[in-house]
Amino acid sequence: MIHELDIEDLYENAPCGYLSVLPDMRIVRLNSTLANWLGFDVDALIGTDFTQLLTAGGRIHYETHFGPILRMYGQLDGIAIDFVTSDRRRLPVFMTANVKTDETGTPVLIRITALDARDRRTYERELLESRTRAELLAKTLQRSLLPPALLPPSGMTAAAHYHAASSDEVGGDFYDLFPLSDDRWGFFLGDVCGKGASAAAVTSLTRYTLRAAAVYDHDPVAVLHNLDSVLRQEFRENNAQFCTAVFGVLSRSAGGFEVSMASGGHPPPLVMRADGSAHYVHMTGGQLVGILRHARFVPATVTLSAGDTLMLYTDGLTEARVGTGRYDDEGALLEFATANAPAAPAAIVENLRVLLNSFGDGLADDAAVMALGVSSVESGEG
Repeated sequence: MIHELDIEDLYENAPCGYLSVLPDMRIVRLNSTLANWLGFDVDALIGTDFTQLLTAGGRIHYETHFGPILRMYGQLDGIAIDFVTSDRRRLPVFMTANVKTDETGTPVLIRITALDARDRRTYERELLESRTRAELLAKTLQRSLLPPALLPPSGMTAAAHYHAASSDEVGGDFYDLFPLSDDRWGFFLGDVCGKGASAAAVTSLTRYTLRAAAVYDHDPVAVLHNLDSVLRQEFRENNAQFCTAVFGVLSRSAGGFEVSMASGGHPPPLVMRADGSAHYVHMTGGQLVGILRHARFVPATVTLSAGDTLMLYTDGLTEARVGTGRYDDEGALLEFATANAPAAPAAIVENLRVLLNSFGDGLADDAAVMALGVSSVESGEG
């Protein structure tokens, strides 16, 4: 007798709701737990249509999806659905059901278990709100680490794009283009190791250091050495922070601009010529900035004439996963540049934006691209 009473108590006061429903959906039994959740007396629900306990949308979904699945397979596992309480509030539940059949296989009863999902829904809503706030904060912080506008000299146009691999994590790619004097302009593009708040701090320090150093020194190699010293002093051995970077100075030359650059472990820039050719600026041997004593930074100089464009990028582009390899394993970026040359900065950056979007989940790291081009005399660009 005690055993039978315990079983009855377990049914009536279980931490979940139980229902027994006939094939025509009339309720023949339910436990006290579910009746209390819904705000009804048990007897008031006996004989009523089970689907009347569901929201209007829930009834449609049950009749068009869940009901047919239950009849076909004899069970449902953990579906999310909303009941309606006596005071017309929604009660979110996870519902599981199976069908009891007689010896001929004819359904005679549907057994339903409902788990209260209110706390889960609240948690999911708070989690979603937290994620939304995190994404907004990340976007705001990311924007603060990028220039509000590129400031090219007259006779030159510029464009840039930042593709974030994660919507809620701040990346470490950076770029800028700014005037240094009446006849000189500085630019840089680089990538700080890591992500998140620590990478953001290094990115901010890097940007302002490069801008300040460029004012006092015309030599791009010296500017990178200045940044290297600042990073190594600010972040000691046990908290070393480093980046890769290309820093350059633009100065006017006959018919275009002379570009003096230095590379610290960064992928080489590409030059897209007005005649439709493209080539890398060879800057082999540059080392990481901020981690090695007596780091070596490699200089290079190129001349840009009318219709020429200089393209810089971070390794998020070249290391994107495509199939079983990386995008640039077989020289795909040079082929891309050659196929698009000649191209004004806005056009090539737009094409790169489309390319980056095409990688989908294969783009595991942030990617920044920037293009600087000399206005074409024939097209009247400028």
